[in-house]
Amino acid sequence: MAGETVITVVGNLTADPELRYTQNGLPVANFTIASTPRNFDRAANEWKDGEALFLRASVWREFAEHVAGTMTKGMRVIAQGRLRQRSYQDREGNQRTAIELEVDEIGPSLRYATAQVTRAASTGGAGGGGGGQSRPAQQQQQVSEEPWSTPGSSTSADAWSTPGSFGDDTPF
Repeated sequence: MAGETVITVVGNLTADPELRYTQNGLPVANFTIASTPRNFDRAANEWKDGEALFLRASVWREFAEHVAGTMTKGMRVIAQGRLRQRSYQDREGNQRTAIELEVDEIGPSLRYATAQVTRAASTGGAGGGGGGQSRPAQQQQQVSEEPWSTPGSSTSADAWSTPGSFGDDTPF
């Protein structure tokens, strides 16, 4: 949206994401990402760590449950989202301001690790890529061994879903 501050942060989780539920039953996961820049000091001929940025982050709904079930302390992540400023009063009555990241996308960094992606079962809700449309029960089960394939696509003539069947021409 216009006027929003969208940033991408690469860093490590300082603790496991904390999954909570609002009074209305809405899941929310909160966590902190520590991002430390590294610079090469030519005079000392070595890499030196810069000042660390500790950024609180939150993610909502089914996405929160996915993050809490996947991410762990120390994991290097890439997170993209919108900065939000929030004002509050602390226990001593002082007015405080916090800047937090409302996460739109997050995943593990593959620079120093590998990951196995497993597609989550669709609940038919909006925001999960389903567009609010429910799928037939047969398609909700993962049929293929290929993690990027579309469920139920192993019998279709989709050129993108059949390994080794693609060429230089697009299928559309």
